[in-house]
Amino acid sequence: MSALESIIWHALGYAAMPVIFFGGFFGVFVVAVAILKMTGNTPVED
Repeated sequence: MSALESIIWHALGYAAMPVIFFGGFFGVFVVAVAILKMTGNTPVED
C-alpha cells in the first residue's frame, strides 16, 4: 500500500469513529422513544 493510500484509509477510519459513536447514541434514543410511545408513558407532572 502506498503512503497516499495509507493516509486516505487512516482519514476514513478516523472520520468513521464519530459517525459510529453519535449514530449509536441516536439509535438508542430512537429505540427508547419508540418503547416509551408504545407503552403509553408520559412525563410526570408535579
